[in-house]
This record gives sequence, structure tokens and C-alpha cells, in this order.
Amino acid sequence: MRVHFNATESYGAGNLASQAATANRVDLIQMLFDGLIESLTAAQGHLQRGSIQEKGKSLSRASRIVVGLQSSLDFQKGGELAQNLNELYSYVTRRLIHANAKNDAQAVAEVLGLMSDIRQAWQDVPSLLPAQTLATFH
Repeated sequence: MRVHFNATESYGAGNLASQAATANRVDLIQMLFDGLIESLTAAQGHLQRGSIQEKGKSLSRASRIVVGLQSSLDFQKGGELAQNLNELYSYVTRRLIHANAKNDAQAVAEVLGLMSDIRQAWQDVPSLLPAQTLATFH
């Protein structure tokens, strides 16, 4: 349970003063992952149809979302988890650049798989937060 709660700390939501914002941050992170997955799925479709310009727009949006997630990491509170996410986001950014430059559908699929796994983990975060924290938000 503590390991999953540390995920929120990686994004700067770990101290008592910010507990009121924790659920909102979780929702925001989930929305960012939803947008990321939507962009990656769109890029796959554009690649299949040969819509290279639209593929580029979708991958550019996906890259901006990844950079946003990466820049919001709190390394002091998130510790090793934040560092691991930082490395993952750097890798994902490199793969997206490659996918865009080479029209590589496999690279897009790889990133989509990785980010879908992370998104799934974030769906579990609300159930792992203390009940009093969540009661504050609903």
C-alpha cells in the first residue's frame, strides 16, 4: 500500500499540507495519461492510413504530455520512484522521436503498451489513499 501511495509523492503530493490536492492531482495525472493514450492510438491509426502529417501532430501532442508528466515529478518526495519514472519518460520521449522520424508503428505500439500499464496503475491509486483523504474531495 505504501509503495502505491509513494506514486503520488513522486508528483509532489505527499505532505499533509497538500493532502487536499492529492485526489485532484491523481485525477489530473489520470487525465494526462488518458490524453497520452488517446494521442498514441490516434498516431497508430494515422500511420496505418498513411496520414503522416496527422501522425506527426498526434505524436507531438503525446510528447508534450510526457514532458509535462516528467516535469511535474518531485524528486525530493518521490525518491527512487520519481527517478525511475524520469528515466522511463526520457526513454519514451526518445522512442516517440524515433517513431515520428521513421514512421515506426512498432515504437508507437511499444510506448502505448508501457504507458497503458502506468495508466492502469494510476487507476488503482484512489483505492489506496486513506479514506479521510478521499472524503475531502467528494
